[in-house]
Amino acid sequence: MISNSFDINSKGHLTVGGVDSVDLANKYGTPMYVVDEDAVRTNCALFRESIKEHYEGNGLCVYASKAFCCKEICRVIAEENCGLDVVSGGEIYTALKAGFPMENVFFHGNNKTYDEIKLALESNVGRIIVDNLTELKLLNALCEELKREANIYFRVKPGVDAHTHDFIRTGQIDSKFGFAYETGEALDAIRESMQYERINLIGLHCHIGSQIFDIEPFVTAANIMIDFMKEAKDKLGVTLSELDLGGGFGIKYTDSDTPVPYESFMGPVASKVKALCKEYGLSVPKIIIEPGRSIIAPAGATLYTVGNVKTIPDVRTYVSIDGGMGDNPRYILYGSKYEILCANKASEPKDTTVTLAGKCCESGDLIQENAPLQKVEAGDIVAVLATGAYNYSMASNYNRIPRLPVVFVRNKQDRLVIRRETYEDIISCDL
Repeated sequence: MISNSFDINSKGHLTVGGVDSVDLANKYGTPMYVVDEDAVRTNCALFRESIKEHYEGNGLCVYASKAFCCKEICRVIAEENCGLDVVSGGEIYTALKAGFPMENVFFHGNNKTYDEIKLALESNVGRIIVDNLTELKLLNALCEELKREANIYFRVKPGVDAHTHDFIRTGQIDSKFGFAYETGEALDAIRESMQYERINLIGLHCHIGSQIFDIEPFVTAANIMIDFMKEAKDKLGVTLSELDLGGGFGIKYTDSDTPVPYESFMGPVASKVKALCKEYGLSVPKIIIEPGRSIIAPAGATLYTVGNVKTIPDVRTYVSIDGGMGDNPRYILYGSKYEILCANKASEPKDTTVTLAGKCCESGDLIQENAPLQKVEAGDIVAVLATGAYNYSMASNYNRIPRLPVVFVRNKQDRLVIRRETYEDIISCDL
């Protein structure tokens, strides 16, 4: 299996977190998401321990909630002593309602609105990551209006190619995010911030992309950011005490993926940061990392029921399921590969090649093409693995199909954390 969250029991059924997935499908109905909470907590601990080892505890693991956000995951992250990365008013509000410690919330985004920034200030969000000068001026005006101060980072584009899909590369100069380093734009932003009394610039942030398997881009980005911190001190007299190196660590979606253990990233990056700080006479900054996918994705699966199997001779076999692009748009967006299997025949060989098709009125509503699968028939349960990230969070009501429920499994016990939407929920905002 691609993740320790998944196994096959004596019945030949797929298990998630030690719980029979067929039993879950029968209990909660399909389609549904299931997440191994024990694995989520283990992953958080691995990141925390890595910071403790390589930075002597002078850092914080901040969960990127855009990967998957709900009140319960906020509670889990808080219990694991991690911070929370948010990118919208909705995610801030969710954290508030979950009782998350707001001083450990980091507010990102390239086009924060007046209302979102106001909510962040009124909620005492710990750090606001400023993306552009327009936002900086708006933030300052709101600080004046509310008589508050804001602790900020600037988001910097270090100009690093992360060798990943174009849609999820974010560190190069041609990106909608942040200030460019190589043009001097980022230094000018620091200079601009110095005139605002209620703005406290305490750190820098960078993020080079997502689903990255190479170590070198992270080392290069860290090198550039420490160089920039030295430049800020030398040219402007500004000492920056925190450095957010983002996330983007790749995970195993299929057997062909070859991610390296996170420790392999942290060690070389930490060595580079410490060596440069010593060379430049800088104190080692507090290091922030922002894993999202690597915490939650490997722990999740989506369960579907097969409606029909349609074989077109010499063309392909369509296996139609009761979900689709509304609950997993990643294939149509990125061509994302997944491992799929028949949950109730998991011990049997994958002896057919299929296209897993959704139920939306859209020819492109596919989850996988030319994928190996056990021979299935109507009523079988198909599982798509490693769907903990960017599935529920990107879900839609296309064709007015209700969003799926989410079930957490811990200590081999299951509990509902997000209920299934109803048709009444769908029309609730209609006038």
